[in-house]
Amino acid sequence: MIKNIEFIKHLGIKQEGNSLTLEPREELLNHLGSIHAGALFTLAESQSGLTLIEGFGKVNVKALLRSSSIKYRAEATSKLTAIGSINPKDIKKFNTQLNNKGRALIDVAVKVLNSEKHTVLTATFNWFIHC
Repeated sequence: MIKNIEFIKHLGIKQEGNSLTLEPREELLNHLGSIHAGALFTLAESQSGLTLIEGFGKVNVKALLRSSSIKYRAEATSKLTAIGSINPKDIKKFNTQLNNKGRALIDVAVKVLNSEKHTVLTATFNWFIHC
């Protein structure tokens, strides 16, 4: 599903297992020569969506991004890998809310690492899910 989104393809974001990656390219660089914050945000947001799909893909629901919190920690000048996770306690609460109300909120944490495994970005994406 992620790979079918034209904007993702345009940026060059690729899926490798459960993670998304992004290689630096001239058209993605900012005035400092590192990957633009907008491309980093899109990589992280897309990873949060992939994490949702992997965790709840068999459930027939619609997901809408409600809010996000992001912290840029370092320049991004090498291949990037995004990793997403959901707190197991949140999954239990989410399932209860979705079953009882037909809608629920859930947070997805994302970390983006450079090729040296240093953290470039951390973020939390809050998703509204409804049937």
